[in-house]
Amino acid sequence: MSDRIDKSSTVFVSIENPEHDRCVDFFSREDGSYGFEEFRRDTEDGGQWTPVHYYSGVAYLSPADALNAAERCVNWLVHVLTERPELRTRIGLG
Repeated sequence: MSDRIDKSSTVFVSIENPEHDRCVDFFSREDGSYGFEEFRRDTEDGGQWTPVHYYSGVAYLSPADALNAAERCVNWLVHVLTERPELRTRIGLG
C-alpha cells in the first residue's frame, strides 16, 4: 500500500491493466468514506508500485461514487471493467 493511502484504510479491490504495469486500488477509510489511487510499476523502480496521481486525497460516500470517479480519471479502467464485469461486483456494485 502506498504512503498516499493511509495505513488505517483497507484496500478491498486492486485492478491491474492487461500489461500489469498499472493498477487502481479501491479502499475504505475508518470514517466510512471510500477512495481510489492509480499506481504504475516500472523496472527502474525495482518493480514496486508507485502512485501516479493524488486521487486518494478525495473522499467518496460509496464504492460506486469512487468507481464512477475512477472511470472518468483512469483511461484504461473502463476497458478492463468491460472485459471483466465481475470486478464491479467485487467493488460492491453487483
